[in-house]
Amino acid sequence: MITRAYKHVFFDLDHTLWDFETNATRTIHQIHREFRDLLPAHVGPRDFAQRFRIHNHNLWMRFQEGKIRRRDFQWKRFWLTLMDFGCADQNLSLRLHNSYADILPFQGRLIPHARQTLEYLSERYSLHLITNGLESVQTQKIRSSGIEDYFRHIICSENSMSRKPQPEIFQYAQSMTGALPEESVMIGDRYEVDIVGARRAGWDQIYFNPGRRRHGQKPTLEIRCLRELMDRL
Repeated sequence: MITRAYKHVFFDLDHTLWDFETNATRTIHQIHREFRDLLPAHVGPRDFAQRFRIHNHNLWMRFQEGKIRRRDFQWKRFWLTLMDFGCADQNLSLRLHNSYADILPFQGRLIPHARQTLEYLSERYSLHLITNGLESVQTQKIRSSGIEDYFRHIICSENSMSRKPQPEIFQYAQSMTGALPEESVMIGDRYEVDIVGARRAGWDQIYFNPGRRRHGQKPTLEIRCLRELMDRL
């Protein structure tokens, strides 16, 4: 239940505002066309994208837990995808990663109702982003989707030297924005990262849960559509 009068609203980016799944799928399809002659003949773009999505998710979870380095996460998701189709080519895996990294940030698909929600909230609050991504990559995603003007500050793990849910990144966000915990609310799609981290920092939390994931926890507020924010904030 919302009981505080906020001044600062902090958003996560990927999967909360920026439609990572759609943008990644489009990128993988483009890569498939680019490297079609080097891939096994029986590998279609849909199957390739599906297998990549699985490995990307699993390795990303390991990276978030500190069990794998960023560089290893990046190329191994393509290595494992290729292995699923009987292709053990590490050099090709690296080439696929490089192409993916070049193309993905220039995709601009947003989560439904993101733009109108930001338009509404930006007239009432100071909006900021907190993301675990690299600053150059995340900044390009924001530009590609045309939402950069809504945000006063972009706080990246790269600059704060910490990652959500670590308290240091939220403390860094407070120092950058001048926000106090009681004035702040965090909106994100990952409970263990966005919501738990914000709660530990003393912020209210809004859990964006479009997939209706079961969790048994009690964030300040839970929503399934970004449009709900215009009624609740």
